[in-house]
Amino acid sequence: MNIPDPMTAPPIRWGILGPGGIAHRFAQEVTKHTASQIVAVGSRDIDRARSFIDQELPGMGVRAYGSYAEMITDQWVEAVYIASPHSEHLAHATLALQVGKPILVEKAFALNAHQATEIFNLASERKLFVMEAMWSRFLPHYQAIKALVESGELGEVTSIVGVHSQSLNMDPSFRLMNPLLGGGALLDLGVYPLSLIHWLWGMPQRIKATGSLSATGVDLRESISLWYADRLAMAYADMGSAGKSSLQIVGTKARLEVDDWFFTPQDLIFTSAQGVQQVIPTRVDGGFQYQVAEAARCITAGAPMSAIMPWTHTVEVLQIMDEVRRQLGVRYPQEMA
Repeated sequence: MNIPDPMTAPPIRWGILGPGGIAHRFAQEVTKHTASQIVAVGSRDIDRARSFIDQELPGMGVRAYGSYAEMITDQWVEAVYIASPHSEHLAHATLALQVGKPILVEKAFALNAHQATEIFNLASERKLFVMEAMWSRFLPHYQAIKALVESGELGEVTSIVGVHSQSLNMDPSFRLMNPLLGGGALLDLGVYPLSLIHWLWGMPQRIKATGSLSATGVDLRESISLWYADRLAMAYADMGSAGKSSLQIVGTKARLEVDDWFFTPQDLIFTSAQGVQQVIPTRVDGGFQYQVAEAARCITAGAPMSAIMPWTHTVEVLQIMDEVRRQLGVRYPQEMA
């Protein structure tokens, strides 16, 4: 497994659209682990943009904007990282692409597959790079998982079980409780196990979802069964319980496991059918730098998409989530027009 050092990727000047929680990690790890830099931060509130810069990027000459449009049109910005709520991704991606800026869009990439297709169609017309910021896919332990599954060392893989459980804010005013902002466990938490399962096995033949909803109409938790002929995958997401976020991939010869926080940089546990256990060291510092480096390489090369995170994968995972929401009875207000 040969993963390029993120520091060797070409430098890109990034603008951050939406200085929310996840943008803080992006700022920290871009500046620490890549040759790229952040040159602008845009918010609807310029004081919030300034506060973000003071906290994460002091003394670096980063410009603050109280308008997304102003930040995007800054000529010093070469690419835009979109970290606004899911509900705003279509509008903000469109805004950036229309002025000729390549984009990295936080997952879940959009509210639904239809919105994602709109973004990719516009990117295709403008010949611009777009990638979903599914950061986990670029991490060393994910690359090791993919290589081990494809090598046959696990034998025939017969099941995958991914769980993402966190005890989050249940206040009705919280973003994840708000259907107008694309709230719910699925798009924020469930996207991780579903994206990994899809990466390894593709689209399922059948999907069955059960779950429970909040008083605000978003999904609190769901259990999702994905059938692939004689193979079965399970994804479970829960934003109201303090459970583990674990992964188990089982084959006829061995199994791979991550005990907790499987979507973050971790070591792998490889256990043979005879019970012999081996720890595969794949843990790294940071994490976001790998997706940023991939985006930088693609943008510099003039590639419209990453071969590791192609557009079809983003759309198909959203199609799976669209079906899950249909079965659970979750529709966002933007989808009801």
